[in-house]
Amino acid sequence: MQVMAQETMWGVPFVARETVRVALLGCGGRGLSLLSQLMRQEGVEVRGLFDVNPERAGEGARQVAEVGRPMPRVETEDVARLLDGGGLDLAVVASPWHAHVPLAVAAMERGVHAAVEVPAATTLEGCWDLVNASERSRRHCVLLENCCYGYEELLMLGLARAGRLGEITHGEGAYIHDLRALLLSDQGEGLWRREPHLRRDGNFYPTHGLGPLARCLDIHRGDRFVRLVSMSSREAGLTAYRDAHEPMDGPKRRERYTAGDMNVSLLKTARGRTLVLQHDVVTPRPYSRNTLLQGTKGAFRDYPPGVFFDGQTEHVWQPLNTVKEYEDPLWRDTGAAARAAGGHGGMDFLMIYRLIRCLRDGLPPDIDVYDAAAWSAPGPLSELSVSQGSAPLHFPDFTRGHWETPS
Repeated sequence: MQVMAQETMWGVPFVARETVRVALLGCGGRGLSLLSQLMRQEGVEVRGLFDVNPERAGEGARQVAEVGRPMPRVETEDVARLLDGGGLDLAVVASPWHAHVPLAVAAMERGVHAAVEVPAATTLEGCWDLVNASERSRRHCVLLENCCYGYEELLMLGLARAGRLGEITHGEGAYIHDLRALLLSDQGEGLWRREPHLRRDGNFYPTHGLGPLARCLDIHRGDRFVRLVSMSSREAGLTAYRDAHEPMDGPKRRERYTAGDMNVSLLKTARGRTLVLQHDVVTPRPYSRNTLLQGTKGAFRDYPPGVFFDGQTEHVWQPLNTVKEYEDPLWRDTGAAARAAGGHGGMDFLMIYRLIRCLRDGLPPDIDVYDAAAWSAPGPLSELSVSQGSAPLHFPDFTRGHWETPS
């Protein structure tokens, strides 16, 4: 919940350090992927691993040992014992969604910066818990939104900040990903990721589509979200897939799914810009984030990629190589290493690379706790709007007024 205002964490730099001592909280598929990226970075020591599944924690320890790193401390029962042991600078939270907030708060309360996988929180109370804990502890809570570090997304940001698109008026983003087989799996994310579809209806995963657009709109750096309205289609896709693949006597046959196949949310900002967000993980379609950024002088899109500028004689999208001069320095200077490392085409590598650089060089994080809260909030807000007949809702100001003139 919101509490009395405390000193802002906006623009607060990390204390510079030569070595970043890291604990990984969550050693599932995503956690182990992040672990491999962490071990590729200079100046990183993996000091601790936590997972309630001993096999997963053991797999993380094996990964560390295989590259010749010192064996980290492994904890499978009480994360507080790991965090209370001292000697940590950063806790990377890669657990199932419901544990993101308690794990991040536990780290910050013990003087450890947190870096949290997406979404940072699934409730508005959880969003405020992260903000309050960060301000109270003076420790950062960074959102690990890898899509902000994709080649196309950083190129879009460069074009926006250079003014090539003119005044930005509208954006669109999405998470379109056929996860039907994963959701009905009895392993990995299938053990927990289907559960929201049984009791909720909204956009469960807003940050991939929203985060890159929010940076282009200078959200919390001169603008903020003020209103959201959301609606969902009927549910059909997951039930149809379940009926086609689950045995007649299988336990999943008794499940009744509440989440509509497609959720569409509309957001408005204080400066009058609009955004459209979509979420669909249960119908057959190629992956897409449906990115669009529209300005008075041009537009950028992705899936498929292209740019268009006012004054073009042909009304067709131009390839991105026509604006290569706006390529982000991260990709220009580190792109080869990122692509070699892999991880969603290199964006995972660059996300971790940049986080570690900020910690080692004493810089503020690229994506702070206010971004983590605001980019995650469309999840619970969309659910509330849908439950109220697509009612328009006020969007909380997690910065407590610092969005316009951060200080």
